[in-house]
Amino acid sequence: MKNGVGIVNTARGGVVVEQDLIDALNTGKVGYAALDVFDGEPLIRKDLREHPNVSLSPHIGGSTKEAQERIGIELANKVVQLFKS
Repeated sequence: MKNGVGIVNTARGGVVVEQDLIDALNTGKVGYAALDVFDGEPLIRKDLREHPNVSLSPHIGGSTKEAQERIGIELANKVVQLFKS
């Protein structure tokens, strides 16, 4: 990997090891990072939160109308399964 690369993680917290990311940012191996998922949600590491080369945003993947509908259906199915067992 070239020095100064950018990292974007919008998948899941834990996909990127946060301590390794901080180390790579501090050495210049990683030039910048953009994240909307974190290991310790809802608490985000202070060194990550305050790093000048890190951009953070809220993860809103589950906030769409379609996602909320699917979550509601899944929850209803789980309740039905609970009462059937």
